[in-house]
Amino acid sequence: MDDNKLIRVGGRIDASQYTYEKKHPILLHSSNHLTKLIFQREHLRNFHAGPQLLLATVRETIWPVNGRYLARRTYNKCVRCRRIQGKTLCPKMGNLPSQRVTPDFPFLSVGLDFAGPFYILNRKGRGSRLIKCYLCVFICLRYKCIHLECVSDLSKESFVMTLKRFIARRGKPFEIFCDNGRNFVAAAKELGQFLQNNTEPLSYFANQEGIKFMFSPAYAPHFGGIFEAGVKSAKYHAKRVIGNSHLTFEEISTLFAQIESILNSRPLYPLSSSPNDLSSLTPGHFLIGRPLTSLPTRNLNDVKEHSLKRYARLEQIRQHFWSRWSKEYISELQQRSKWRQDTSRLNVGDLVLLQEENTPPLNWRLGRVTRLFPGADGIARVADIHTTRGSVRRPLIRLCPLPNNDDIEG
Repeated sequence: MDDNKLIRVGGRIDASQYTYEKKHPILLHSSNHLTKLIFQREHLRNFHAGPQLLLATVRETIWPVNGRYLARRTYNKCVRCRRIQGKTLCPKMGNLPSQRVTPDFPFLSVGLDFAGPFYILNRKGRGSRLIKCYLCVFICLRYKCIHLECVSDLSKESFVMTLKRFIARRGKPFEIFCDNGRNFVAAAKELGQFLQNNTEPLSYFANQEGIKFMFSPAYAPHFGGIFEAGVKSAKYHAKRVIGNSHLTFEEISTLFAQIESILNSRPLYPLSSSPNDLSSLTPGHFLIGRPLTSLPTRNLNDVKEHSLKRYARLEQIRQHFWSRWSKEYISELQQRSKWRQDTSRLNVGDLVLLQEENTPPLNWRLGRVTRLFPGADGIARVADIHTTRGSVRRPLIRLCPLPNNDDIEG
């Protein structure tokens, strides 16, 4: 106790040459309103100092109990510091959809994306010039089978023709998952009208449901992580083979077909340590062994091989791969590789910043949350934001929350 009835710290630096306030600072608790005001003043006076510098500055005059927590809290609740920091939300990784874990024919549920551009020659010989082409990646959501197509440009017509080539070779998919590109949206409308008006002529190869397009939210590539990973794998091989050379359209189409065979031969899960397991399960096992019009057959896994005819033995081999996929590959999908905890605490009415590419955080647009879209597990990963330019829909990983009045006052 000093002469003014204030509690001061005893300390161990009485023999130093510092002032009395430095040797015996006033003892205050971090929950006191006066202590919070002192921290806020020092934070602004030192040009928005960080937690460590803020605590060291405050300890020149007072000694706050639990001061490190209050210093971090003051820094985190500063609106300008939050804007400059630009830290976005990170919801917990969602559960796998039924298309990833339910057995069915390959390429029944497809994800697709474009990659490029790749620069190719318009013709061989002298006088040729460089033009652009793109890589269209189709990937089966169940078995990670990949189909690569070379596309001349990113237009609706080119995409429709690419989709027709894919259907002719792999069969008609039931649903296609893709990002929100303009060419995808236009193709979805055109294909929907075309299939609706020509259902009967196309019934010999198309079912009555038509192709269902599933669009992921804008600026959310992690919603299609499986086909984004397919693009990454395809570009990995293409860049190393092409290098700085320029191929023709036929040559690069051949290269993409060879890359496709390599990717369809990669293991789906780590190799087994069993000495009797000589081969790993690959996407190619689900592409070979049946025609596109094959019918379901009875279960032959428990039947002895010597009692089966040749066709039945081939069917047993094919069902063996289905069994391995169900027992071995599905177990590898159980764990979450990242985003194990839900750190997103966003409510309707909160003020947020919209993360924008190639723009500093202080120039990000302000918006207010008007609607949240929770998933089957109750965790919201997409929100509608009202801004000065209208309402937009963004994933939570593109939103930077700002402190509200309750946080600042508390």
